[in-house]
Amino acid sequence: MQFGVFTVSDVTTDPTTGETPDDTQRVRSMLKIAQHADEAGLDVFATGEHHNPPFVASSPTTLLGYLAGTTKNIVLSTSTTLITTNDPVKIAEDYAMLQVISNGRMDLMMGRGNTGPVYPWFGKDIRQGIPLALENYALLRRLWEEDVVDWEGKFRTPLHGFTATPRPLDGVPPFVWHGSIRSPEIAEQAAYYGDGFLHNNIFWPMSHTKQMVNFYRQRYEHYGHGKADQAIVGLGGQVFMRKNSQDAWNEFRPYFDNAPVYGHGPSMEEFTAATPLTVGSPQQVIERYAEMREHVGDYQRQLFLIDHAGLPLKTVLEQIDLLAEEVVPVLRKEMEAKRPAHVPANPPSHAERVAEARKKADNE
Repeated sequence: MQFGVFTVSDVTTDPTTGETPDDTQRVRSMLKIAQHADEAGLDVFATGEHHNPPFVASSPTTLLGYLAGTTKNIVLSTSTTLITTNDPVKIAEDYAMLQVISNGRMDLMMGRGNTGPVYPWFGKDIRQGIPLALENYALLRRLWEEDVVDWEGKFRTPLHGFTATPRPLDGVPPFVWHGSIRSPEIAEQAAYYGDGFLHNNIFWPMSHTKQMVNFYRQRYEHYGHGKADQAIVGLGGQVFMRKNSQDAWNEFRPYFDNAPVYGHGPSMEEFTAATPLTVGSPQQVIERYAEMREHVGDYQRQLFLIDHAGLPLKTVLEQIDLLAEEVVPVLRKEMEAKRPAHVPANPPSHAERVAEARKKADNE
Protein backbone atom coordinates (compact mmCIF):
# COMPACT_ATOMS: atom_id res chain seq x y z
CA MET A 1 0.00 0.00 0.00
CA GLN A 2 1.17 3.51 -0.77
CA PHE A 3 1.29 6.29 1.80
CA GLY A 4 2.14 9.87 0.98
CA VAL A 5 1.42 13.55 1.39
CA PHE A 6 -0.39 16.09 -0.74
CA THR A 7 -0.39 19.87 -0.75
CA VAL A 8 -3.09 22.37 -1.64
CA SER A 9 -0.37 25.07 -1.75
CA ASP A 10 -2.19 27.62 0.39
CA VAL A 11 -0.38 30.75 1.53
CA THR A 12 -1.71 31.30 5.05
CA THR A 13 -0.51 33.47 7.93
CA ASP A 14 0.99 31.61 10.88
CA PRO A 15 -1.35 32.69 13.69
CA THR A 16 1.30 32.11 16.35
CA THR A 17 3.85 34.49 14.81
CA GLY A 18 1.85 36.70 12.46
CA GLU A 19 4.25 35.84 9.63
CA THR A 20 2.98 35.17 6.12
CA PRO A 21 5.29 33.54 3.55
CA ASP A 22 5.44 35.12 0.14
CA ASP A 23 4.71 33.03 -2.95
CA THR A 24 8.38 32.25 -3.56
CA GLN A 25 8.89 31.00 -0.01
CA ARG A 26 5.78 28.84 -0.25
CA VAL A 27 6.83 27.22 -3.52
CA ARG A 28 10.29 26.50 -2.15
CA SER A 29 8.74 25.02 0.99
CA MET A 30 6.68 22.67 -1.18
CA LEU A 31 9.84 21.51 -2.94
CA LYS A 32 11.51 20.87 0.40
CA ILE A 33 8.47 18.96 1.67
CA ALA A 34 8.52 16.66 -1.35
CA GLN A 35 12.26 16.10 -1.11
CA HIS A 36 12.04 15.36 2.60
CA ALA A 37 9.15 12.95 2.04
CA ASP A 38 11.31 11.12 -0.50
CA GLU A 39 14.27 10.96 1.87
CA ALA A 40 12.02 9.76 4.71
CA GLY A 41 10.72 6.90 2.60
CA LEU A 42 7.14 7.95 1.90
CA ASP A 43 5.67 6.66 -1.34
CA VAL A 44 3.84 9.61 -2.93
CA PHE A 45 3.96 13.39 -3.17
CA ALA A 46 1.01 15.08 -4.87
CA THR A 47 0.28 18.72 -5.63
CA GLY A 48 -3.01 20.39 -6.35
CA GLU A 49 -3.66 22.87 -9.14
CA HIS A 50 -5.05 26.34 -8.45
CA HIS A 51 -5.11 29.59 -10.39
CA ASN A 52 -6.07 32.04 -7.66
CA PRO A 53 -4.69 33.40 -4.39
CA PRO A 54 -4.07 32.25 -1.72
CA PHE A 55 -2.75 29.22 -3.64
CA VAL A 56 0.50 29.00 -5.62
CA ALA A 57 0.37 25.62 -7.39
CA SER A 58 -0.60 26.98 -10.80
CA SER A 59 1.79 24.75 -12.78
CA PRO A 60 1.95 21.20 -11.41
CA THR A 61 4.14 19.76 -14.17
CA THR A 62 6.77 22.47 -13.66
CA LEU A 63 6.93 21.67 -9.95
CA LEU A 64 6.91 17.90 -10.48
CA GLY A 65 9.40 18.09 -13.35
CA TYR A 66 11.90 19.79 -11.06
CA LEU A 67 11.24 17.18 -8.38
CA ALA A 68 11.80 14.38 -10.87
CA GLY A 69 15.42 15.49 -11.03
CA THR A 70 15.89 16.06 -7.28
CA THR A 71 14.16 12.99 -5.80
CA LYS A 72 14.94 9.30 -6.16
CA ASN A 73 12.05 7.02 -5.30
CA ILE A 74 8.87 8.91 -4.49
CA VAL A 75 5.96 8.77 -6.95
CA LEU A 76 5.14 12.26 -8.21
CA SER A 77 1.44 12.93 -8.65
CA THR A 78 -1.31 15.51 -8.63
CA SER A 79 -4.12 15.86 -6.17
CA THR A 80 -5.92 17.73 -8.92
CA THR A 81 -5.21 18.23 -12.61
CA LEU A 82 -8.00 20.43 -13.90
CA ILE A 83 -9.52 18.37 -16.71
CA THR A 84 -12.31 20.90 -17.17
CA THR A 85 -10.42 24.13 -17.79
CA ASN A 86 -7.12 22.88 -19.20
CA ASP A 87 -6.87 21.99 -22.87
CA PRO A 88 -6.64 18.18 -23.08
CA VAL A 89 -4.00 18.56 -25.79
CA LYS A 90 -1.78 20.45 -23.34
CA ILE A 91 -2.45 17.93 -20.59
CA ALA A 92 -1.46 15.11 -22.95
CA GLU A 93 1.79 16.83 -23.86
CA ASP A 94 2.75 18.11 -20.41
CA TYR A 95 2.17 14.86 -18.55
CA ALA A 96 3.77 12.70 -21.24
CA MET A 97 6.81 14.96 -20.91
CA LEU A 98 6.75 14.52 -17.12
CA GLN A 99 6.42 10.77 -17.60
CA VAL A 100 9.52 10.72 -19.81
CA ILE A 101 11.53 13.02 -17.51
CA SER A 102 10.67 10.97 -14.42
CA ASN A 103 11.14 7.63 -16.21
CA GLY A 104 7.60 6.66 -15.33
CA ARG A 105 7.77 7.65 -11.66
CA MET A 106 4.52 9.58 -11.80
CA ASP A 107 0.77 9.45 -12.19
CA LEU A 108 -1.97 12.08 -12.10
CA MET A 109 -5.45 12.69 -10.79
CA MET A 110 -8.14 14.36 -12.86
CA GLY A 111 -10.53 16.71 -11.11
CA ARG A 112 -12.82 19.68 -11.61
CA GLY A 113 -11.35 21.73 -8.77
CA ASN A 114 -13.22 23.70 -6.13
CA THR A 115 -12.91 27.26 -7.45
CA GLY A 116 -15.92 28.33 -9.48
CA PRO A 117 -14.39 31.48 -11.03
CA VAL A 118 -11.63 29.44 -12.71
CA TYR A 119 -14.09 28.42 -15.42
CA PRO A 120 -14.69 31.87 -16.96
CA TRP A 121 -11.03 32.77 -16.45
CA PHE A 122 -10.21 29.98 -18.90
CA GLY A 123 -13.18 30.62 -21.17
CA LYS A 124 -15.37 27.80 -19.86
CA ASP A 125 -18.89 27.59 -18.44
CA ILE A 126 -19.11 26.10 -14.95
CA ARG A 127 -22.58 24.80 -15.80
CA GLN A 128 -20.85 22.46 -18.25
CA GLY A 129 -18.43 21.08 -15.64
CA ILE A 130 -19.40 17.42 -15.92
CA PRO A 131 -19.72 17.37 -19.75
CA LEU A 132 -16.35 19.14 -19.99
CA ALA A 133 -14.73 16.53 -17.74
CA LEU A 134 -16.16 13.65 -19.76
CA GLU A 135 -15.37 15.00 -23.23
CA ASN A 136 -11.91 16.32 -22.37
CA TYR A 137 -10.83 13.07 -20.78
CA ALA A 138 -12.11 11.01 -23.70
CA LEU A 139 -9.97 13.16 -26.00
CA LEU A 140 -6.97 12.92 -23.67
CA ARG A 141 -7.13 9.13 -23.78
CA ARG A 142 -7.12 9.15 -27.56
CA LEU A 143 -4.20 11.59 -27.71
CA TRP A 144 -2.12 9.20 -25.60
CA GLU A 145 -3.29 5.95 -27.17
CA GLU A 146 -3.42 6.91 -30.86
CA ASP A 147 -0.47 8.23 -32.86
CA VAL A 148 -2.68 10.27 -35.20
CA VAL A 149 -5.98 11.70 -33.99
CA ASP A 150 -8.94 13.03 -35.93
CA TRP A 151 -11.46 14.43 -33.49
CA GLU A 152 -14.41 16.79 -33.22
CA GLY A 153 -16.34 17.67 -30.09
CA LYS A 154 -18.35 20.38 -28.39
CA PHE A 155 -15.81 22.26 -26.29
CA ARG A 156 -12.69 22.84 -28.41
CA THR A 157 -11.67 23.23 -32.03
CA PRO A 158 -11.46 20.02 -34.10
CA LEU A 159 -8.22 18.09 -34.60
CA HIS A 160 -7.22 16.74 -38.00
CA GLY A 161 -4.26 14.39 -38.28
CA PHE A 162 -2.89 15.59 -34.93
CA THR A 163 -0.07 13.87 -33.05
CA ALA A 164 0.65 14.83 -29.44
CA THR A 165 4.34 14.82 -28.53
CA PRO A 166 6.26 13.43 -26.82
CA ARG A 167 4.62 10.04 -27.10
CA PRO A 168 4.02 8.26 -23.78
CA LEU A 169 7.00 6.45 -22.29
CA ASP A 170 7.31 2.92 -23.73
CA GLY A 171 4.04 3.53 -25.54
CA VAL A 172 2.06 3.30 -22.29
CA PRO A 173 0.20 6.37 -20.92
CA PRO A 174 0.49 7.40 -17.27
CA PHE A 175 -1.84 5.80 -14.75
CA VAL A 176 -4.80 8.08 -14.09
CA TRP A 177 -6.90 8.64 -10.99
CA HIS A 178 -10.19 10.52 -10.97
CA GLY A 179 -10.92 12.60 -7.91
CA SER A 180 -14.41 13.57 -6.87
CA ILE A 181 -16.03 14.42 -3.59
CA ARG A 182 -19.71 14.33 -4.48
CA SER A 183 -20.23 13.63 -8.22
CA PRO A 184 -21.15 10.02 -9.06
CA GLU A 185 -20.62 10.84 -12.75
CA ILE A 186 -16.88 11.07 -12.10
CA ALA A 187 -16.82 7.80 -10.15
CA GLU A 188 -18.67 6.29 -13.12
CA GLN A 189 -16.05 7.71 -15.49
CA ALA A 190 -13.21 6.20 -13.46
CA ALA A 191 -14.94 2.83 -13.44
CA TYR A 192 -15.70 2.91 -17.17
CA TYR A 193 -12.04 3.31 -18.08
CA GLY A 194 -10.71 1.03 -15.34
CA ASP A 195 -8.83 3.96 -13.80
CA GLY A 196 -8.27 4.70 -10.13
CA PHE A 197 -10.74 6.64 -7.97
CA LEU A 198 -9.62 8.85 -5.09
CA HIS A 199 -12.14 10.28 -2.67
CA ASN A 200 -10.51 13.28 -1.02
CA ASN A 201 -12.69 13.02 2.02
CA ILE A 202 -10.91 15.56 4.22
CA PHE A 203 -14.12 17.50 4.93
CA TRP A 204 -16.65 14.68 4.71
CA PRO A 205 -17.98 11.95 7.01
CA MET A 206 -17.00 8.37 6.25
CA SER A 207 -20.61 7.46 5.49
CA HIS A 208 -20.46 9.63 2.37
CA THR A 209 -17.02 8.32 1.40
CA LYS A 210 -18.26 4.75 1.75
CA GLN A 211 -21.20 5.48 -0.54
CA MET A 212 -19.00 7.01 -3.27
CA VAL A 213 -16.33 4.31 -3.14
CA ASN A 214 -18.86 1.48 -3.14
CA PHE A 215 -20.57 2.97 -6.20
CA TYR A 216 -17.22 3.15 -8.02
CA ARG A 217 -16.39 -0.45 -7.08
CA GLN A 218 -19.74 -1.75 -8.33
CA ARG A 219 -19.38 0.07 -11.64
CA TYR A 220 -15.74 -1.07 -12.03
CA GLU A 221 -16.92 -4.67 -11.86
CA HIS A 222 -19.87 -3.91 -14.14
CA TYR A 223 -17.48 -2.75 -16.88
CA GLY A 224 -15.47 -5.95 -16.64
CA HIS A 225 -12.18 -4.68 -15.23
CA GLY A 226 -12.15 -7.13 -12.33
CA LYS A 227 -13.97 -7.81 -9.11
CA ALA A 228 -15.30 -4.87 -7.13
CA ASP A 229 -12.73 -5.34 -4.40
CA GLN A 230 -9.91 -5.18 -6.98
CA ALA A 231 -10.74 -1.61 -8.04
CA ILE A 232 -7.97 0.92 -7.34
CA VAL A 233 -9.04 3.24 -4.51
CA GLY A 234 -7.34 6.14 -2.76
CA LEU A 235 -8.35 8.33 0.17
CA GLY A 236 -7.39 11.74 1.46
CA GLY A 237 -6.74 12.50 5.10
CA GLN A 238 -5.45 15.09 7.56
CA VAL A 239 -3.29 14.60 10.62
CA PHE A 240 -1.35 16.60 13.17
CA MET A 241 0.78 14.65 15.62
CA ARG A 242 2.99 15.01 18.63
CA LYS A 243 4.30 12.27 20.90
CA ASN A 244 1.82 13.44 23.51
CA SER A 245 -1.77 13.82 22.36
CA GLN A 246 -2.53 16.93 24.42
CA ASP A 247 0.56 18.65 23.05
CA ALA A 248 -0.77 18.04 19.54
CA TRP A 249 -4.15 19.55 20.41
CA ASN A 250 -2.61 22.58 22.08
CA GLU A 251 -0.22 23.24 19.21
CA PHE A 252 -2.65 22.72 16.33
CA ARG A 253 -5.66 24.55 17.78
CA PRO A 254 -4.62 28.11 16.79
CA TYR A 255 -3.96 26.91 13.23
CA PHE A 256 -7.33 25.21 13.05
CA ASP A 257 -9.17 28.18 14.56
CA ASN A 258 -7.63 30.71 12.18
CA ALA A 259 -7.36 28.83 8.89
CA PRO A 260 -9.88 29.89 6.21
CA VAL A 261 -9.93 26.30 4.92
CA TYR A 262 -11.89 25.24 8.01
CA GLY A 263 -14.44 27.99 7.50
CA HIS A 264 -14.44 29.23 11.11
CA GLY A 265 -17.36 26.87 11.64
CA PRO A 266 -17.32 23.67 13.73
CA SER A 267 -14.93 23.43 16.65
CA MET A 268 -11.83 21.29 16.33
CA GLU A 269 -13.48 18.72 18.57
CA GLU A 270 -16.53 18.59 16.29
CA PHE A 271 -14.46 18.52 13.11
CA THR A 272 -12.21 15.68 14.23
CA ALA A 273 -15.25 13.66 15.27
CA ALA A 274 -17.03 14.17 11.93
CA THR A 275 -14.14 13.93 9.44
CA PRO A 276 -10.84 12.05 9.09
CA LEU A 277 -8.88 14.96 10.62
CA THR A 278 -6.94 13.32 13.44
CA VAL A 279 -5.07 15.39 16.02
CA GLY A 280 -3.15 13.42 18.60
CA SER A 281 -0.39 10.87 19.04
CA PRO A 282 1.00 8.60 16.30
CA GLN A 283 -0.85 5.68 17.89
CA GLN A 284 -4.15 7.53 17.63
CA VAL A 285 -3.48 8.21 13.94
CA ILE A 286 -2.70 4.52 13.42
CA GLU A 287 -5.92 3.45 15.11
CA ARG A 288 -8.06 5.96 13.19
CA TYR A 289 -6.69 5.18 9.75
CA ALA A 290 -6.54 1.42 10.29
CA GLU A 291 -10.34 1.63 10.51
CA MET A 292 -10.68 3.13 7.02
CA ARG A 293 -10.70 -0.28 5.34
CA GLU A 294 -13.79 -1.16 7.39
CA HIS A 295 -15.61 1.62 5.53
CA VAL A 296 -14.20 1.38 1.99
CA GLY A 297 -12.56 -2.05 1.80
CA ASP A 298 -8.91 -2.72 1.04
CA TYR A 299 -7.46 0.27 -0.76
CA GLN A 300 -4.18 1.20 -2.40
CA ARG A 301 -3.26 4.82 -1.62
CA GLN A 302 -3.58 7.00 1.47
CA LEU A 303 -2.57 10.65 1.16
CA PHE A 304 -2.28 13.05 4.10
CA LEU A 305 -2.61 16.83 4.08
CA ILE A 306 -0.02 18.15 6.54
CA ASP A 307 1.32 21.50 5.24
CA HIS A 308 -1.73 23.77 5.35
CA ALA A 309 -3.21 26.42 7.64
CA GLY A 310 0.04 28.37 8.05
CA LEU A 311 2.04 25.60 9.70
CA PRO A 312 5.77 26.42 9.58
CA LEU A 313 8.04 24.31 7.39
CA LYS A 314 9.95 22.92 10.38
CA THR A 315 6.72 21.57 11.85
CA VAL A 316 5.65 20.04 8.54
CA LEU A 317 8.96 18.22 8.19
CA GLU A 318 8.52 16.88 11.72
CA GLN A 319 5.08 15.57 10.71
CA ILE A 320 6.67 13.75 7.77
CA ASP A 321 9.19 12.13 10.09
CA LEU A 322 6.46 10.97 12.46
CA LEU A 323 4.49 9.54 9.55
CA ALA A 324 7.48 7.76 8.06
CA GLU A 325 8.97 6.44 11.28
CA GLU A 326 6.01 5.68 13.53
CA VAL A 327 2.76 5.60 11.57
CA VAL A 328 3.29 4.23 8.08
CA PRO A 329 5.30 1.09 8.98
CA VAL A 330 2.59 -0.03 11.41
CA LEU A 331 -0.32 0.90 9.15
CA ARG A 332 1.26 -0.80 6.15
CA LYS A 333 1.84 -4.01 8.12
CA GLU A 334 -1.72 -4.03 9.48
CA MET A 335 -3.30 -3.27 6.11
CA GLU A 336 -1.31 -5.88 4.22
CA ALA A 337 -1.96 -8.58 6.81
CA LYS A 338 -5.69 -8.28 6.12
CA ARG A 339 -5.55 -7.83 2.34
CA PRO A 340 -6.76 -10.86 0.29
CA ALA A 341 -4.23 -12.21 -2.19
CA HIS A 342 -6.34 -11.28 -5.22
CA VAL A 343 -6.59 -7.59 -4.24
CA PRO A 344 -3.79 -5.30 -5.52
CA ALA A 345 -1.60 -3.83 -2.81
CA ASN A 346 -0.61 -0.80 -4.89
CA PRO A 347 -1.73 1.10 -7.95
CA PRO A 348 -0.06 -0.35 -11.07
CA SER A 349 3.48 0.91 -11.63
CA HIS A 350 4.73 1.97 -15.04
CA ALA A 351 6.74 -1.25 -15.36
CA GLU A 352 3.66 -3.34 -14.54
CA ARG A 353 1.58 -1.45 -17.08
CA VAL A 354 4.23 -1.93 -19.77
CA ALA A 355 4.38 -5.66 -19.04
CA GLU A 356 0.59 -5.90 -19.21
CA ALA A 357 0.48 -4.02 -22.51
CA ARG A 358 3.10 -6.33 -24.03
CA LYS A 359 1.27 -9.41 -22.77
CA LYS A 360 -1.93 -8.13 -24.33
CA ALA A 361 -0.16 -7.42 -27.63
CA ASP A 362 1.36 -10.92 -27.69
CA ASN A 363 -2.08 -12.46 -27.22
CA GLU A 364 -3.67 -10.53 -30.06
